Amino acid sequence: MVWRKCYLDLVLVPLGFLATFVYHIWLWHRVRTQPFTTTIGTNSAGRRLWVVTMMKDNDKKNILAVQTIRNAIMGLTLMATTSILLCSGLAAVISSTYSVKKPLNDTVYGAHGEFMVALKYVTLLFIFLFAFLCYSLSIRFVNQVNFLINSPQDPLGIVTPEYISELLEKSFTLNTVGNRLFYSALPLLLWIFGPVPVFLSSIAMILILYNLDFVFGTGKSGVKGKVGEMDNDFVSL
Repeated sequence: MVWRKCYLDLVLVPLGFLATFVYHIWLWHRVRTQPFTTTIGTNSAGRRLWVVTMMKDNDKKNILAVQTIRNAIMGLTLMATTSILLCSGLAAVISSTYSVKKPLNDTVYGAHGEFMVALKYVTLLFIFLFAFLCYSLSIRFVNQVNFLINSPQDPLGIVTPEYISELLEKSFTLNTVGNRLFYSALPLLLWIFGPVPVFLSSIAMILILYNLDFVFGTGKSGVKGKVGEMDNDFVSL
């Protein structure tokens, strides 16, 4: 009888997470091999060019560089604050003596026992905590860029545009990971209402992310040739 109540959770929920995991493995492979077919690779190349431009004409563009990085820090701070507030709310729900599962017992498909309800909320809590960690580390790296990008030319060649670009890319990589963890929490929120919404929302999320992650319209041969040449340059960095 217990199996009949929880078999949907044991099948659909891992299947939805597996589909999301496979999609991101494939996305990572495309970013490494064909970066300019993805928005992640294209934006990364643009940021590297931006760092070189800011440092090359630092006397005229130092204010622009600081304002741009400040806007990035504000966005990261907002997401980090949102994540930790959601963690606090989930911790309050978990520690509460009120049983949140009772009003849903008649409408939830799948298992809705004490253990399953606790598992749902604890999983959400861990995802938001890891997202907060990624956003915090991202703020750390972008703060370093904020100081170094306006530094004078180093005669020893230690603080170079390549070094600052690497710090900025680490920051935005952590930001991307935090965003993906935040997005994955949406299907888990729907898990409260059963495993079927988890699977359906995971598939819908993959379709949405696919349209956001990939750059379309590079079918012309001339564009492809230029993209191929730039791929080799920026992947080598």
